[in-house]
Amino acid sequence: MQLDEFRQMVAQAAALRRRQRLQPAGGPGDKLFPPTYPGENGPTHVFERRRIDGAERVCVLIDSVQSQANRLEEALLAAAEAGRIRLPRLTVDFPGAGLNSVGPISVLEAPHRIFDAILRDSELAGKRFRDSDLGLRLRQATPADASAILEASPAALVFGAWNSTGEGGGLGAKFARVIVSEIIGVDVPVEETVDRRTGEVRLHSAGRRTGSRIDPLGVPRSIEIFKKEGDWGFDQKELGKAAKKVRPSEINHGNIAPSIEPLGVTCAYALQTQVLTFAGLRRLRFGTDEARNRAGRTYLAALGLVAMLEGNRQGMALRSRCDLVCEGGLAPLELVAFDGSTQEVAIDPDTALRLYEEAFDAARAAGFAPNPEPAILRPTDNLMELVRRSQQKALADEGGEADEG
Repeated sequence: MQLDEFRQMVAQAAALRRRQRLQPAGGPGDKLFPPTYPGENGPTHVFERRRIDGAERVCVLIDSVQSQANRLEEALLAAAEAGRIRLPRLTVDFPGAGLNSVGPISVLEAPHRIFDAILRDSELAGKRFRDSDLGLRLRQATPADASAILEASPAALVFGAWNSTGEGGGLGAKFARVIVSEIIGVDVPVEETVDRRTGEVRLHSAGRRTGSRIDPLGVPRSIEIFKKEGDWGFDQKELGKAAKKVRPSEINHGNIAPSIEPLGVTCAYALQTQVLTFAGLRRLRFGTDEARNRAGRTYLAALGLVAMLEGNRQGMALRSRCDLVCEGGLAPLELVAFDGSTQEVAIDPDTALRLYEEAFDAARAAGFAPNPEPAILRPTDNLMELVRRSQQKALADEGGEADEG
């Protein structure tokens, strides 16, 4: 595929999508552990009924849209750091400021992307970032002219951003994501319970997770121990009035009693759905010049395409006991027209990288000034102190967790 053909797709088609069936790395039927969320009776997975292939099926959320976005951003960052793409981005250099225990944090790792508080509470060229020339341009950016964001952090326009920490009580500009990726498990065995008060039917996993730990020291729970922040002992008077009586397990000694929880699932297959919306991209503008708008949208579409394919290159080790692989090979990309018709599009990772580099150069020719090297920010003294105090607190409250079984 050539850049002109890709540019035409972005200008006319509705979207580019991929629907990929997946299986556990351990083989079909192996147990998976989706993310857990707070429930009335402890942690639970997110179950729902979805209509798939004409039938209503019980599904479980394996990786959310937000989590998938983070993984695709990590894949883009890895590609940039490996020199495979030129990617404008900002990086807060904590090691360079003397905090070696925290690595450099890229805008692709910051929770709120270009408008994150980590960047807000840093400095660029000796000025608070928000008051720097770049910071002022970013604060003024809107969907009518998002040039500043495209030049500083184009991934923020691909994955979405909101200036919620800006002026106006969170009424800053919003930029909708143009790429959506999600993974669900399909045909999941569940148990149903009915709320006696409301009659609501609730779904629970039919799987079980066990947990326990045997203490090699054999410390019994009957031992009397007192604990205060950062220390423990056997004499409350020696530790002071702030010391409280605790069980050995609260200082990470002793056995952890066996437990059984309704967690973990099996499924017929997992399904990853990825959509790169060209229609959504066309809502973004970069001024009044239409040639410039087309160049900006094509560049962002190429970045989204690279994210999808680089994400596949990274693999799908989502969390402990949740590794997925493709079922029957990699599914093709589909170009979706406004009438709903589709056609397969052959774009391999190398082609996507070439299209991106060509789109990068075309954006420059159209008047954009994307910086191929990361802009380096320095954390403010207050941010450094906040991190230090947080680390001290974490060390004082250190703890462990039970093994999964």
